[in-house]
Amino acid sequence: MGYFLRRQKLDYLILDDRDEAGGAWLNTWDSLKLFSPAQFSSLSGWMMPAGTEEYPSKDVFLDYLRAYEKRYNFPIERPVRVEAVSKNEELYEIKSDRGTYLARTLVSATGTANGPVIPTYNGSDLFQGRQIHSFDYRSPEDFNGQKVLVIGGGNSGAQILAELSRVAQTQWVTLEPPHFLPDEIDGRYLFDSATRKFLDLCDSKKSHNLGNIVMVETVKDARERGVLESRPPFDAFYEHGVNWPDGTQEAFDAVIWCTGFKAQFDHLKPLDLIEEGRIVTEHTRSVKEPNLWLVGYGGWTGFASATIYGVGKTARQTASEIAETLKK
Repeated sequence: MGYFLRRQKLDYLILDDRDEAGGAWLNTWDSLKLFSPAQFSSLSGWMMPAGTEEYPSKDVFLDYLRAYEKRYNFPIERPVRVEAVSKNEELYEIKSDRGTYLARTLVSATGTANGPVIPTYNGSDLFQGRQIHSFDYRSPEDFNGQKVLVIGGGNSGAQILAELSRVAQTQWVTLEPPHFLPDEIDGRYLFDSATRKFLDLCDSKKSHNLGNIVMVETVKDARERGVLESRPPFDAFYEHGVNWPDGTQEAFDAVIWCTGFKAQFDHLKPLDLIEEGRIVTEHTRSVKEPNLWLVGYGGWTGFASATIYGVGKTARQTASEIAETLKK
């Protein structure tokens, strides 16, 4: 958004609740790798420099974000945590831990990565072992020699399971059997012109979607070691583990929930716009508050808009709409 607002030559300010560049990427696990090459993991305006590895690491991507911010000299104030947004006549009144800001137009781009979801599960309060969300997972060494239950069939579940299984005894639980993309298919196919051709070639009974698991090297290695087999959900927790549907009990030291995230809208509650976890928009523009835009929250704010590469298209359109609004 900063890049496209800059191109529109608008007077704008970015409020960031972090101490440094990187956003939610600062909280991801240590060994995380992107599952698209650099050219498909880049922000608008400046491609990430190609490194020695095909899939950039967390540290490489954080270096790129720092350099991107410095390159364009964005006007950023940090750390500033926005607490509440309300209307003051025609202006938005943005209350924060650093004072109050006023703005004619506002973009909310808080995303979902700070809203980990752990579903309510029968007996979870009885379990005496450690329970964390993937949001709080950092390194497999924290679970060395333990028996760990990994819950969730997406990319984070597969990648965490893959590296954990080298130092711990693991069991994977998924709602349905996990779907793996072919080895030669990665995240670039979300955006590459080959996407349509690839999907058309898929057997209708084995179709691939955006939730399928990309076979990065660690996951391929786990497959070779035979640890990617998952079980259907268990019935309930007990003090030391879980009860399986066949009546057996199994003890675990820890549970890691890889069960996704939800949009972070607490700061917008005073505007009374939230309906079932979303705000009604036309593209990215709020229908009820037309001087408010929501960028980067996923499919309902633009195809693949919660991805690094995909957010550019919606950000460009949003900046254009803001410029037109301010001209009026």
